[in-house]
Amino acid sequence: MKIRNQQDPAKNELSMTSMIDVVFLLLIFFILTFKVVEQEGDFGINMPLAGQASSAMEDLELPITLRMHADPDGNLTSMELNELPMGTSFENLRAKVTELVGNQPGPSDDDEDGGPEVEIDTDFNLRYEYVIAAITHVSGRKDGDQIIKLVEKIKFAAPRR
Repeated sequence: MKIRNQQDPAKNELSMTSMIDVVFLLLIFFILTFKVVEQEGDFGINMPLAGQASSAMEDLELPITLRMHADPDGNLTSMELNELPMGTSFENLRAKVTELVGNQPGPSDDDEDGGPEVEIDTDFNLRYEYVIAAITHVSGRKDGDQIIKLVEKIKFAAPRR
């Protein structure tokens, strides 16, 4: 003879209201802690392709070359702009680029060549902060509330070891 359990099996139910409360609390937390950060400068940079051999220049105008030398610790030791020694001052670099390019604002949309181009050639172990500072000083300057662009086309030479 079989004896059956006369009790109804207990129903296991999850309380959805507490889960929904937790989800809303997390949502409010992330909304309140979200910080809107101003974007850094938008630089148009052409990186070299991997394994690219040196090719003939298609343009008649050669790019302005910026060579940056580093010590073994990665600190900037000297810069050369078109093989002219610049020291380590980024303000001197900006002044020389302004002298080469001109003081007018950067290239306009109706220019067919797109304006001057700067090629940055760095030592392999140079710290990024110096490269970013060079890009900032070569690309333009801020005059009050107005941004004056000098060079928009920036590319990198193949890395040196």
